Amino acid sequence: MAKDVRPPSLVDALIPALVLVLLLACSVFLFGDASSSGANQIALLVASAVAIIVGIKNGLSWETIEKGIIEGVSVSLRAIMILFAVGTLIGSWILSGTVPTMIYYGLRLLDPSIFYAACCVISAFVALSIGSSWTVAGTIGIGLIGTAAALGLPLEITAGAIISGAYFGDKMSPLSDTTNLAPAVAGTDLFTHIKHMAWTTGPSIIISLIIFTIIGLFYTPSGTANTMAETLDLLDQQFYINVILLLPLVLVLALAMKQFPALPTILGGTLIGCIFALVFQPDVIYQLAGNTDIPLALALFKGVWMVLFDGYVANTGHAAIDDLLTRGGMSSMLNTVWLVLMAMIFGAVLDKVGLLARLVQGILSSVKSTGSLIAVTIASCMGANIITADQYISIVLPGRMYRLEFERRGLAPQNLSRVLEDSATITSPLIPWNTCGAFMAGTLGVATFAYLPYCFFNLINPVISLIYGFTGFKLTPLQPAVKTEGGSKELDSQDVELTAAN
Repeated sequence: MAKDVRPPSLVDALIPALVLVLLLACSVFLFGDASSSGANQIALLVASAVAIIVGIKNGLSWETIEKGIIEGVSVSLRAIMILFAVGTLIGSWILSGTVPTMIYYGLRLLDPSIFYAACCVISAFVALSIGSSWTVAGTIGIGLIGTAAALGLPLEITAGAIISGAYFGDKMSPLSDTTNLAPAVAGTDLFTHIKHMAWTTGPSIIISLIIFTIIGLFYTPSGTANTMAETLDLLDQQFYINVILLLPLVLVLALAMKQFPALPTILGGTLIGCIFALVFQPDVIYQLAGNTDIPLALALFKGVWMVLFDGYVANTGHAAIDDLLTRGGMSSMLNTVWLVLMAMIFGAVLDKVGLLARLVQGILSSVKSTGSLIAVTIASCMGANIITADQYISIVLPGRMYRLEFERRGLAPQNLSRVLEDSATITSPLIPWNTCGAFMAGTLGVATFAYLPYCFFNLINPVISLIYGFTGFKLTPLQPAVKTEGGSKELDSQDVELTAAN
Protein backbone atom coordinates (compact mmCIF):
# COMPACT_ATOMS: atom_id res chain seq x y z
CA MET A 1 0.00 0.00 0.00
CA ALA A 2 1.08 3.58 -0.57
CA LYS A 3 2.31 5.66 2.36
CA ASP A 4 -0.84 7.80 2.48
CA VAL A 5 -3.09 4.75 2.81
CA ARG A 6 -4.30 4.27 6.37
CA PRO A 7 -4.68 0.73 7.75
CA PRO A 8 -8.34 -0.11 8.44
CA SER A 9 -9.65 -0.02 11.97
CA LEU A 10 -11.72 -2.82 13.50
CA VAL A 11 -14.82 -0.66 13.04
CA ASP A 12 -13.94 -0.24 9.35
CA ALA A 13 -13.73 -4.03 9.01
CA LEU A 14 -16.99 -4.66 10.84
CA ILE A 15 -19.18 -2.20 8.92
CA PRO A 16 -19.34 -4.11 5.55
CA ALA A 17 -19.71 -7.45 7.35
CA LEU A 18 -22.60 -6.14 9.46
CA VAL A 19 -24.25 -4.58 6.40
CA LEU A 20 -24.03 -7.94 4.61
CA VAL A 21 -25.43 -9.89 7.57
CA LEU A 22 -28.33 -7.44 7.94
CA LEU A 23 -29.18 -7.47 4.22
CA LEU A 24 -28.94 -11.27 4.00
CA ALA A 25 -31.23 -11.64 7.00
CA CYS A 26 -33.74 -9.31 5.33
CA SER A 27 -33.35 -11.24 2.08
CA VAL A 28 -34.22 -14.56 3.73
CA PHE A 29 -37.12 -12.99 5.67
CA LEU A 30 -38.64 -11.31 2.62
CA PHE A 31 -37.91 -13.86 -0.11
CA GLY A 32 -37.39 -17.20 1.68
CA ASP A 33 -35.95 -19.97 -0.49
CA ALA A 34 -36.05 -17.64 -3.49
CA SER A 35 -33.50 -15.29 -1.88
CA SER A 36 -30.66 -16.78 -3.96
CA SER A 37 -32.50 -15.90 -7.16
CA GLY A 38 -31.43 -12.26 -7.00
CA ALA A 39 -31.93 -10.84 -3.51
CA ASN A 40 -28.69 -12.30 -2.09
CA GLN A 41 -26.77 -11.07 -5.11
CA ILE A 42 -27.95 -7.50 -4.51
CA ALA A 43 -27.06 -7.81 -0.81
CA LEU A 44 -23.52 -8.85 -1.72
CA LEU A 45 -23.24 -6.02 -4.26
CA VAL A 46 -24.38 -3.38 -1.75
CA ALA A 47 -22.00 -4.71 0.91
CA SER A 48 -19.20 -4.59 -1.67
CA ALA A 49 -20.02 -0.93 -2.35
CA VAL A 50 -19.82 -0.18 1.38
CA ALA A 51 -16.41 -1.89 1.58
CA ILE A 52 -15.21 0.11 -1.43
CA ILE A 53 -16.28 3.36 0.28
CA VAL A 54 -14.32 2.33 3.39
CA GLY A 55 -11.25 1.63 1.24
CA ILE A 56 -11.45 4.95 -0.56
CA LYS A 57 -11.90 6.71 2.79
CA ASN A 58 -8.65 5.12 3.95
CA GLY A 59 -6.77 6.36 0.90
CA LEU A 60 -7.00 3.53 -1.63
CA SER A 61 -7.64 4.52 -5.25
CA TRP A 62 -10.51 3.07 -7.26
CA GLU A 63 -7.98 1.69 -9.77
CA THR A 64 -6.30 -0.34 -7.02
CA ILE A 65 -9.61 -1.72 -5.76
CA GLU A 66 -10.78 -2.47 -9.29
CA LYS A 67 -7.61 -4.46 -9.96
CA GLY A 68 -8.29 -6.47 -6.80
CA ILE A 69 -11.85 -7.16 -7.95
CA ILE A 70 -10.64 -8.41 -11.34
CA GLU A 71 -8.06 -10.67 -9.68
CA GLY A 72 -10.67 -11.99 -7.24
CA VAL A 73 -13.24 -12.73 -9.92
CA SER A 74 -10.64 -14.51 -12.04
CA VAL A 75 -10.17 -17.01 -9.20
CA SER A 76 -13.80 -18.10 -9.63
CA LEU A 77 -13.56 -18.72 -13.39
CA ARG A 78 -12.67 -22.38 -12.89
CA ALA A 79 -15.75 -22.94 -10.75
CA ILE A 80 -17.92 -21.05 -13.24
CA MET A 81 -16.70 -23.14 -16.16
CA ILE A 82 -17.41 -26.33 -14.19
CA LEU A 83 -20.89 -25.07 -13.32
CA PHE A 84 -21.72 -24.50 -16.98
CA ALA A 85 -20.23 -27.88 -17.89
CA VAL A 86 -22.34 -29.64 -15.25
CA GLY A 87 -25.43 -27.94 -16.72
CA THR A 88 -24.67 -29.52 -20.10
CA LEU A 89 -23.89 -32.86 -18.43
CA ILE A 90 -27.25 -33.01 -16.66
CA GLY A 91 -29.18 -32.17 -19.82
CA SER A 92 -27.31 -34.65 -22.00
CA TRP A 93 -27.57 -37.45 -19.43
CA ILE A 94 -31.33 -37.02 -19.14
CA LEU A 95 -31.65 -36.98 -22.93
CA SER A 96 -29.43 -40.05 -23.30
CA GLY A 97 -31.46 -42.02 -20.76
CA THR A 98 -28.59 -42.26 -18.27
CA VAL A 99 -30.40 -40.36 -15.50
CA PRO A 100 -33.77 -42.08 -16.19
CA THR A 101 -31.94 -45.44 -16.02
CA MET A 102 -30.35 -44.48 -12.69
CA ILE A 103 -33.77 -43.53 -11.34
CA TYR A 104 -35.36 -46.69 -12.77
CA TYR A 105 -32.91 -49.08 -11.12
CA GLY A 106 -32.79 -46.96 -7.98
CA LEU A 107 -36.55 -47.41 -7.56
CA ARG A 108 -36.17 -51.15 -7.98
CA LEU A 109 -33.19 -51.62 -5.68
CA LEU A 110 -33.36 -49.01 -2.87
CA ASP A 111 -35.83 -49.57 -0.07
CA PRO A 112 -37.30 -46.30 1.33
CA SER A 113 -36.48 -47.34 4.92
CA ILE A 114 -32.73 -47.35 4.24
CA PHE A 115 -32.71 -44.84 1.40
CA TYR A 116 -31.11 -41.87 3.21
CA ALA A 117 -28.38 -43.97 4.82
CA ALA A 118 -27.75 -45.67 1.47
CA CYS A 119 -27.45 -42.27 -0.26
CA CYS A 120 -24.87 -41.22 2.31
CA VAL A 121 -22.85 -44.44 2.05
CA ILE A 122 -22.91 -44.55 -1.77
CA SER A 123 -21.86 -40.89 -2.01
CA ALA A 124 -19.11 -41.41 0.58
CA PHE A 125 -17.70 -44.46 -1.19
CA VAL A 126 -17.59 -42.79 -4.61
CA ALA A 127 -16.15 -39.52 -3.24
CA LEU A 128 -13.48 -41.48 -1.33
CA SER A 129 -12.56 -43.22 -4.59
CA ILE A 130 -12.38 -40.10 -6.78
CA GLY A 131 -11.72 -37.29 -4.27
CA SER A 132 -14.40 -34.92 -5.56
CA SER A 133 -17.67 -33.99 -3.86
CA TRP A 134 -18.69 -31.93 -6.90
CA THR A 135 -18.37 -34.88 -9.26
CA VAL A 136 -20.41 -37.05 -6.90
CA ALA A 137 -23.23 -34.50 -6.77
CA GLY A 138 -23.16 -33.95 -10.53
CA THR A 139 -23.32 -37.66 -11.37
CA ILE A 140 -24.85 -40.15 -8.92
CA GLY A 141 -26.35 -37.30 -6.89
CA ILE A 142 -28.69 -36.42 -9.75
CA GLY A 143 -29.92 -40.01 -9.96
CA LEU A 144 -30.44 -40.29 -6.20
CA ILE A 145 -32.42 -37.04 -6.13
CA GLY A 146 -34.60 -38.34 -8.95
CA THR A 147 -35.13 -41.64 -7.16
CA ALA A 148 -36.16 -39.82 -3.99
CA ALA A 149 -38.70 -37.74 -5.91
CA ALA A 150 -40.18 -40.86 -7.48
CA LEU A 151 -40.36 -42.57 -4.07
CA GLY A 152 -42.11 -39.56 -2.56
CA LEU A 153 -39.22 -38.85 -0.18
CA PRO A 154 -38.24 -35.28 0.79
CA LEU A 155 -35.56 -33.97 -1.56
CA GLU A 156 -33.98 -31.77 1.11
CA ILE A 157 -33.19 -34.78 3.34
CA THR A 158 -31.87 -36.69 0.33
CA ALA A 159 -29.64 -33.75 -0.63
CA GLY A 160 -28.37 -33.59 2.97
CA ALA A 161 -27.48 -37.29 2.85
CA ILE A 162 -25.72 -36.94 -0.52
CA ILE A 163 -23.71 -33.92 0.63
CA SER A 164 -22.85 -35.53 3.98
CA GLY A 165 -21.46 -38.62 2.26
CA ALA A 166 -19.78 -36.68 -0.53
CA TYR A 167 -17.91 -34.38 1.87
CA PHE A 168 -16.86 -37.25 4.11
CA GLY A 169 -15.33 -39.06 1.13
CA ASP A 170 -13.83 -35.89 -0.31
CA LYS A 171 -12.31 -34.96 3.06
CA MET A 172 -10.73 -38.38 3.66
CA SER A 173 -9.54 -39.07 0.11
CA PRO A 174 -5.84 -38.60 -0.69
CA LEU A 175 -7.01 -37.64 -4.20
CA SER A 176 -8.92 -34.57 -2.98
CA ASP A 177 -7.49 -31.11 -3.64
CA THR A 178 -8.56 -29.72 -0.25
CA THR A 179 -7.13 -32.78 1.53
CA ASN A 180 -3.78 -32.01 -0.09
CA LEU A 181 -4.06 -28.23 0.38
CA ALA A 182 -4.73 -28.23 4.14
CA PRO A 183 -1.56 -30.13 5.22
CA ALA A 184 0.52 -28.12 2.75
CA VAL A 185 -0.66 -24.87 4.34
CA ALA A 186 -0.27 -26.17 7.90
CA GLY A 187 3.14 -27.76 7.35
CA THR A 188 2.50 -31.50 7.71
CA ASP A 189 2.35 -34.44 5.32
CA LEU A 190 -0.74 -35.83 3.61
CA PHE A 191 -1.12 -39.19 5.33
CA THR A 192 -0.37 -37.84 8.81
CA HIS A 193 -3.15 -35.34 8.12
CA ILE A 194 -5.63 -38.02 6.98
CA LYS A 195 -4.82 -40.27 9.93
CA HIS A 196 -5.32 -37.38 12.36
CA MET A 197 -8.62 -36.38 10.71
CA ALA A 198 -10.05 -39.85 11.30
CA TRP A 199 -10.50 -39.03 15.00
CA THR A 200 -13.03 -36.29 14.27
CA THR A 201 -14.36 -37.45 10.91
CA GLY A 202 -15.05 -41.07 11.92
CA PRO A 203 -17.42 -40.29 14.82
CA SER A 204 -19.12 -37.58 12.73
CA ILE A 205 -20.05 -39.90 9.86
CA ILE A 206 -21.13 -42.69 12.23
CA ILE A 207 -23.49 -40.36 14.09
CA SER A 208 -24.79 -39.03 10.78
CA LEU A 209 -25.52 -42.53 9.47
CA ILE A 210 -27.38 -43.40 12.67
CA ILE A 211 -29.54 -40.28 12.28
CA PHE A 212 -30.25 -40.99 8.59
CA THR A 213 -31.15 -44.59 9.46
CA ILE A 214 -33.55 -43.49 12.21
CA ILE A 215 -35.20 -40.95 9.90
CA GLY A 216 -35.62 -43.60 7.22
CA LEU A 217 -37.14 -46.13 9.60
CA PHE A 218 -39.70 -43.74 11.02
CA TYR A 219 -40.54 -41.67 7.93
CA THR A 220 -43.43 -42.78 5.74
CA PRO A 221 -42.87 -41.86 2.08
CA SER A 222 -45.72 -40.13 0.28
CA GLY A 223 -45.27 -42.36 -2.77
CA THR A 224 -47.32 -45.55 -2.98
CA ALA A 225 -46.68 -48.84 -4.74
CA ASN A 226 -49.02 -47.70 -7.50
CA THR A 227 -47.15 -44.41 -7.86
CA MET A 228 -43.82 -46.23 -8.11
CA ALA A 229 -45.22 -48.64 -10.68
CA GLU A 230 -46.60 -45.73 -12.68
CA THR A 231 -43.24 -43.97 -12.56
CA LEU A 232 -41.43 -47.09 -13.75
CA ASP A 233 -43.91 -47.53 -16.61
CA LEU A 234 -43.61 -43.89 -17.67
CA LEU A 235 -39.82 -44.04 -17.67
CA ASP A 236 -39.94 -47.26 -19.65
CA GLN A 237 -42.35 -45.75 -22.18
CA GLN A 238 -40.52 -42.45 -22.54
CA PHE A 239 -36.94 -43.76 -22.72
CA TYR A 240 -35.05 -46.84 -23.78
CA ILE A 241 -33.91 -48.21 -20.39
CA ASN A 242 -30.91 -50.51 -20.28
CA VAL A 243 -27.99 -51.04 -17.92
CA ILE A 244 -25.62 -50.10 -20.78
CA LEU A 245 -26.85 -46.50 -20.40
CA LEU A 246 -24.97 -46.33 -17.09
CA LEU A 247 -21.70 -46.48 -19.06
CA PRO A 248 -21.32 -42.64 -19.23
CA LEU A 249 -21.45 -42.58 -15.41
CA VAL A 250 -18.83 -45.34 -15.16
CA LEU A 251 -16.53 -43.59 -17.64
CA VAL A 252 -16.74 -40.22 -15.87
CA LEU A 253 -16.03 -41.80 -12.48
CA ALA A 254 -13.12 -43.75 -14.00
CA LEU A 255 -11.61 -40.54 -15.41
CA ALA A 256 -12.06 -38.85 -12.04
CA MET A 257 -10.28 -41.74 -10.30
CA LYS A 258 -7.41 -41.32 -12.76
CA GLN A 259 -7.21 -37.68 -11.62
CA PHE A 260 -8.15 -36.18 -14.98
CA PRO A 261 -8.96 -32.46 -14.60
CA ALA A 262 -12.59 -31.83 -13.66
CA LEU A 263 -13.61 -29.64 -16.62
CA PRO A 264 -12.49 -31.95 -19.46
CA THR A 265 -13.85 -34.93 -17.51
CA ILE A 266 -17.31 -33.39 -17.24
CA LEU A 267 -17.27 -32.18 -20.85
CA GLY A 268 -16.21 -35.67 -21.89
CA GLY A 269 -19.19 -37.04 -19.99
CA THR A 270 -21.41 -34.57 -21.84
CA LEU A 271 -20.04 -35.68 -25.20
CA ILE A 272 -20.61 -39.35 -24.36
CA GLY A 273 -24.14 -38.46 -23.21
CA CYS A 274 -24.87 -36.78 -26.56
CA ILE A 275 -23.56 -39.78 -28.50
CA PHE A 276 -25.63 -42.19 -26.39
CA ALA A 277 -28.69 -39.99 -26.92
CA LEU A 278 -28.27 -40.16 -30.71
CA VAL A 279 -27.77 -43.92 -30.60
CA PHE A 280 -30.37 -44.98 -28.05
CA GLN A 281 -32.96 -42.17 -27.83
CA PRO A 282 -33.51 -40.72 -31.35
CA ASP A 283 -37.31 -40.64 -30.85
CA VAL A 284 -36.90 -38.62 -27.65
CA ILE A 285 -34.60 -36.13 -29.40
CA TYR A 286 -36.96 -35.80 -32.36
CA GLN A 287 -39.90 -35.11 -30.05
CA LEU A 288 -37.87 -32.54 -28.11
CA ALA A 289 -36.85 -30.73 -31.30
CA GLY A 290 -40.54 -30.13 -32.01
CA ASN A 291 -40.04 -29.50 -35.71
CA THR A 292 -40.97 -32.12 -38.27
CA ASP A 293 -40.50 -29.78 -41.25
CA ILE A 294 -36.75 -30.31 -41.34
CA PRO A 295 -34.73 -33.43 -42.22
CA LEU A 296 -34.36 -36.04 -39.47
CA ALA A 297 -30.60 -35.54 -39.10
CA LEU A 298 -31.07 -31.78 -38.67
CA ALA A 299 -33.87 -32.31 -36.15
CA LEU A 300 -31.66 -34.62 -34.09
CA PHE A 301 -28.86 -32.07 -34.23
CA LYS A 302 -31.26 -29.34 -33.11
CA GLY A 303 -32.59 -31.44 -30.20
CA VAL A 304 -29.13 -32.18 -28.82
CA TRP A 305 -28.13 -28.52 -29.24
CA MET A 306 -31.25 -27.37 -27.35
CA VAL A 307 -30.50 -29.67 -24.42
CA LEU A 308 -26.95 -28.33 -24.07
CA PHE A 309 -27.96 -24.68 -23.75
CA ASP A 310 -31.49 -24.91 -22.32
CA GLY A 311 -31.78 -28.35 -20.75
CA TYR A 312 -34.22 -31.21 -21.22
CA VAL A 313 -37.96 -30.48 -21.10
CA ALA A 314 -40.11 -33.51 -20.22
CA ASN A 315 -43.62 -33.76 -21.61
CA THR A 316 -44.96 -37.08 -20.34
CA GLY A 317 -48.30 -35.72 -19.14
CA HIS A 318 -47.40 -36.63 -15.55
CA ALA A 319 -46.62 -33.47 -13.57
CA ALA A 320 -44.28 -35.11 -11.03
CA ILE A 321 -42.24 -36.89 -13.70
CA ASP A 322 -42.08 -33.75 -15.82
CA ASP A 323 -40.78 -31.72 -12.86
CA LEU A 324 -38.30 -34.49 -12.13
CA LEU A 325 -36.80 -34.63 -15.62
CA THR A 326 -37.09 -30.99 -16.79
CA ARG A 327 -33.57 -29.94 -15.87
CA GLY A 328 -30.08 -29.10 -17.07
CA GLY A 329 -28.56 -26.90 -19.72
CA MET A 330 -26.08 -24.06 -19.38
CA SER A 331 -28.91 -21.57 -18.85
CA SER A 332 -29.94 -23.39 -15.65
CA MET A 333 -26.63 -22.33 -14.08
CA LEU A 334 -26.83 -18.61 -14.92
CA ASN A 335 -28.39 -17.64 -11.59
CA THR A 336 -25.79 -19.67 -9.70
CA VAL A 337 -22.96 -18.04 -11.66
CA TRP A 338 -24.45 -14.61 -10.86
CA LEU A 339 -24.37 -15.47 -7.17
CA VAL A 340 -20.77 -16.70 -7.33
CA LEU A 341 -19.60 -13.55 -9.14
CA MET A 342 -21.19 -11.21 -6.61
CA ALA A 343 -19.73 -13.20 -3.72
CA MET A 344 -16.24 -13.18 -5.23
CA ILE A 345 -16.44 -9.41 -5.78
CA PHE A 346 -17.31 -8.90 -2.12
CA GLY A 347 -14.48 -11.16 -0.93
CA ALA A 348 -11.99 -9.53 -3.30
CA VAL A 349 -12.85 -6.03 -2.08
CA LEU A 350 -12.49 -7.04 1.58
CA ASP A 351 -9.13 -8.63 0.85
CA LYS A 352 -7.78 -5.70 -1.19
CA VAL A 353 -8.92 -3.09 1.32
CA GLY A 354 -7.37 -5.12 4.16
CA LEU A 355 -10.61 -5.62 6.05
CA LEU A 356 -10.44 -9.42 6.10
CA ALA A 357 -6.98 -9.50 7.69
CA ARG A 358 -8.10 -6.88 10.22
CA LEU A 359 -11.06 -9.02 11.23
CA VAL A 360 -8.85 -12.08 11.79
CA GLN A 361 -6.35 -9.97 13.73
CA GLY A 362 -9.13 -8.82 16.03
CA ILE A 363 -10.28 -12.40 16.58
CA LEU A 364 -6.74 -13.61 17.37
CA SER A 365 -6.43 -11.04 20.15
CA SER A 366 -9.16 -12.88 22.09
CA VAL A 367 -7.29 -16.22 22.16
CA LYS A 368 -6.51 -17.28 25.74
CA SER A 369 -6.25 -21.09 25.60
CA THR A 370 -5.79 -24.00 23.21
CA GLY A 371 -9.56 -24.51 23.14
CA SER A 372 -10.19 -20.88 22.29
CA LEU A 373 -7.48 -21.00 19.60
CA ILE A 374 -9.22 -23.91 17.90
CA ALA A 375 -12.58 -22.18 18.37
CA VAL A 376 -11.41 -18.97 16.68
CA THR A 377 -9.75 -20.98 13.89
CA ILE A 378 -13.06 -22.74 13.22
CA ALA A 379 -14.91 -19.42 13.41
CA SER A 380 -12.39 -17.79 11.07
CA CYS A 381 -12.69 -20.57 8.51
CA MET A 382 -16.47 -20.42 8.61
CA GLY A 383 -16.37 -16.62 8.46
CA ALA A 384 -14.00 -16.74 5.49
CA ASN A 385 -16.39 -19.15 3.77
CA ILE A 386 -19.17 -16.61 4.29
CA ILE A 387 -17.16 -13.54 3.32
CA THR A 388 -14.86 -14.80 0.56
CA ALA A 389 -17.30 -17.44 -0.80
CA ASP A 390 -14.41 -19.79 -1.58
CA GLN A 391 -13.32 -22.85 0.40
CA TYR A 392 -9.72 -22.67 -0.85
CA ILE A 393 -9.26 -19.13 0.46
CA SER A 394 -10.96 -20.26 3.68
CA ILE A 395 -8.26 -22.91 4.11
CA VAL A 396 -5.24 -20.87 3.02
CA LEU A 397 -5.93 -17.57 4.80
CA PRO A 398 -6.63 -18.88 8.34
CA GLY A 399 -3.97 -21.57 7.85
CA ARG A 400 -1.31 -18.94 7.23
CA MET A 401 -2.50 -16.65 9.99
CA TYR A 402 -2.75 -19.28 12.74
CA ARG A 403 0.18 -21.54 11.84
CA LEU A 404 2.68 -19.69 14.04
CA GLU A 405 0.19 -19.46 16.90
CA PHE A 406 -0.34 -23.24 16.88
CA GLU A 407 3.43 -23.72 16.89
CA ARG A 408 3.88 -21.19 19.71
CA ARG A 409 1.40 -23.13 21.82
CA GLY A 410 3.24 -26.42 21.23
CA LEU A 411 0.69 -27.96 18.88
CA ALA A 412 1.77 -30.16 15.97
CA PRO A 413 0.83 -28.87 12.50
CA GLN A 414 -1.60 -31.78 11.88
CA ASN A 415 -3.85 -30.26 14.54
CA LEU A 416 -4.18 -27.11 12.45
CA SER A 417 -4.65 -29.00 9.17
CA ARG A 418 -7.42 -31.08 10.77
CA VAL A 419 -9.22 -28.01 12.09
CA LEU A 420 -8.98 -26.34 8.67
CA GLU A 421 -10.74 -29.30 7.06
CA ASP A 422 -13.21 -29.71 9.96
CA SER A 423 -14.41 -26.17 9.37
CA ALA A 424 -13.44 -24.62 6.02
CA THR A 425 -13.98 -27.68 3.81
CA ILE A 426 -17.02 -29.01 5.66
CA THR A 427 -19.07 -25.81 5.98
CA SER A 428 -18.56 -24.49 2.43
CA PRO A 429 -21.70 -26.20 0.98
CA LEU A 430 -23.86 -24.74 3.78
CA ILE A 431 -23.53 -21.16 2.54
CA PRO A 432 -25.79 -20.27 -0.42
CA TRP A 433 -23.38 -17.81 -2.08
CA ASN A 434 -20.25 -19.87 -1.49
CA THR A 435 -19.08 -21.59 -4.68
CA CYS A 436 -19.73 -24.99 -3.07
CA GLY A 437 -23.18 -24.07 -1.72
CA ALA A 438 -24.18 -22.53 -5.04
CA PHE A 439 -22.94 -25.58 -6.91
CA MET A 440 -24.78 -28.07 -4.71
CA ALA A 441 -28.04 -26.11 -4.85
CA GLY A 442 -27.81 -25.62 -8.61
CA THR A 443 -26.86 -29.23 -9.33
CA LEU A 444 -29.20 -31.04 -6.94
CA GLY A 445 -32.07 -28.60 -7.45
CA VAL A 446 -32.58 -28.05 -3.71
CA ALA A 447 -32.11 -24.65 -2.03
CA THR A 448 -29.12 -24.44 0.34
CA PHE A 449 -31.19 -23.37 3.34
CA ALA A 450 -33.59 -26.26 2.62
CA TYR A 451 -30.94 -29.00 2.74
CA LEU A 452 -28.72 -27.34 5.39
CA PRO A 453 -30.50 -28.80 8.49
CA TYR A 454 -30.03 -32.31 7.07
CA CYS A 455 -26.31 -32.10 6.29
CA PHE A 456 -25.67 -33.86 9.59
CA PHE A 457 -22.04 -34.72 8.88
CA ASN A 458 -21.21 -31.13 7.93
CA LEU A 459 -22.91 -29.80 11.07
CA ILE A 460 -21.56 -32.39 13.52
CA ASN A 461 -17.91 -32.44 12.41
CA PRO A 462 -17.02 -28.86 13.48
CA VAL A 463 -18.72 -29.45 16.86
CA ILE A 464 -16.65 -32.58 17.53
CA SER A 465 -13.51 -30.70 16.51
CA LEU A 466 -14.43 -27.95 18.96
CA ILE A 467 -15.01 -30.47 21.76
CA TYR A 468 -11.60 -32.04 21.13
CA GLY A 469 -10.05 -28.59 21.29
CA PHE A 470 -11.43 -27.72 24.72
CA THR A 471 -10.89 -31.20 26.21
CA GLY A 472 -7.46 -31.70 24.67
CA PHE A 473 -8.52 -35.09 23.35
CA LYS A 474 -6.38 -36.32 20.44
CA LEU A 475 -4.40 -33.11 20.14
CA THR A 476 -0.85 -34.04 19.12
CA PRO A 477 1.90 -32.00 20.81
CA LEU A 478 4.69 -30.49 18.76
CA GLN A 479 7.70 -32.77 18.99
CA PRO A 480 10.95 -31.20 20.19
CA ALA A 481 13.84 -30.83 17.78
CA VAL A 482 17.43 -31.88 18.46
CA LYS A 483 20.59 -30.54 16.93
CA THR A 484 22.34 -32.69 14.32
CA GLU A 485 25.41 -32.14 12.20
CA GLY A 486 23.14 -31.12 9.34
CA GLY A 487 21.06 -28.79 11.48
CA SER A 488 18.08 -30.06 13.43
CA LYS A 489 15.40 -32.68 13.11
CA GLU A 490 12.02 -33.32 14.61
CA LEU A 491 11.82 -36.30 16.96
CA ASP A 492 9.08 -38.88 16.76
CA SER A 493 7.49 -40.26 19.93
CA GLN A 494 9.98 -43.15 20.14
CA ASP A 495 12.93 -40.74 19.87
CA VAL A 496 11.46 -38.61 22.65
CA GLU A 497 11.13 -41.62 24.97
CA LEU A 498 14.74 -42.69 24.28
CA THR A 499 16.02 -39.16 24.83
CA ALA A 500 14.13 -38.91 28.11
CA ALA A 501 15.48 -42.31 29.23
CA ASN A 502 19.05 -41.26 28.52
